[in-house]
Amino acid sequence: MSQTINAAITAVHGWTPETVLSNADLCKMVDTNDEWIRSRTGISERRILDKDKGTSHMAAEVIKGLCAARGIEPTEIDLVIVATVTPDMPFPSTANIASDLAGATNAWGFDLEAACSGFLFALNTGAQFIKTGQHKRVCVVGADKMSSIVDYTDRTTCVLFGDAAAGVFLEADTEGLGIQDSILKSDGSGREFLHMKAGGSLNPATAETVAKKMHYLFQDGKPVFKAAVTSMADVSYEIMERNGLSADDVSWLVPHQANMRIIDATARRMGLSTDKVMINIEKYGNTTAATIPLCLYEWSKDLSKGENLILSAFGGGFTWGAIWLKWSLDHSSGTSDC
Repeated sequence: MSQTINAAITAVHGWTPETVLSNADLCKMVDTNDEWIRSRTGISERRILDKDKGTSHMAAEVIKGLCAARGIEPTEIDLVIVATVTPDMPFPSTANIASDLAGATNAWGFDLEAACSGFLFALNTGAQFIKTGQHKRVCVVGADKMSSIVDYTDRTTCVLFGDAAAGVFLEADTEGLGIQDSILKSDGSGREFLHMKAGGSLNPATAETVAKKMHYLFQDGKPVFKAAVTSMADVSYEIMERNGLSADDVSWLVPHQANMRIIDATARRMGLSTDKVMINIEKYGNTTAATIPLCLYEWSKDLSKGENLILSAFGGGFTWGAIWLKWSLDHSSGTSDC
């Protein structure tokens, strides 16, 4: 009788820049204040990557950190997937550049773009290579240099975003651990509310697009907030209901760190108390594809093997989804025995 193969997380790592951009710093740049930012978002500060470095720099640091945690060489990685909306350049992919910087010379790779849901989409994609047996070790990284596309004269968006990267190794598991189920969704009609208009084939870079600030992130806050609250909460509850999970069965909600009000609404829909919710938005802001794996990294020492985690996100486009996984790391060592 054949064994069921799941894709399990066998190492986790995160990396953030040293430079801190606090609410007090932003008050000197744009008409805002600490109380306004905190009350609406829950953010106190965010990290900013040096201007002469790209997303690949952060992703490479994560890949190297994962290898150190797992006790392997980068040359042992089969595949690298980088979820990002801020690639170093349109091509080659940030995954290819980061693999080169990290010494993962035997890996092939690609970028995946699903905005703030990118890590979930990439995690589910990477899991398929493990479940089919095509690859033994897949590296999934969420990385974004949001400071490169944020307009720091726009008080409604510049307070939200920061730079970071984090990721995981996926390997085969036959003990019932790892990814159990996923629900991923998208609705392209939401593109008018959250997008970056220029820089692609529809609106290539010109003096006019630059002058009109079309290369910055645009967000229409009210419809995005409304869609995020509903979609992220509903899909998190849906994956629980589909798998017969109660609030008591779920050890942790790992939500995308976009806004405390969205996180709170998702937890309430799931029937979870706040002590079961991973929250680090105060320190880092919204780091887009990096928020969920960064939470996993920061909480990894507190997690126990076999615990049920629900990962949930909502992003531009619109994209959203949830993943149910059973934690596979031994918190005493920080790595899996797979």
